[in-house]
Amino acid sequence: MDWSVFSATFITIFIAEIGDKTQFAALAAASETKSTYSVLFATILALSLAGTLGVVFGSLLGKYIDPVKMKYASGSAFILMGVWILVKK
Repeated sequence: MDWSVFSATFITIFIAEIGDKTQFAALAAASETKSTYSVLFATILALSLAGTLGVVFGSLLGKYIDPVKMKYASGSAFILMGVWILVKK
């Protein structure tokens, strides 16, 4: 286990997810039911599956595409989505 990679990944994803739409969706779902554990486990499972897909596809793409180019492509896609969301209103 590479603890520096683990720590950097954990901190980056944790900070990115705080206040994310996913967190607000989980908050809304939990507030509408008394089955808090069902919402908790469903949220954990959904985020785990989404993260797993990201790691698997990132690992596969990393074999064929230069990681620096992937960083620029994903960063550009993130910015374009943000601009699209702002302009859409």
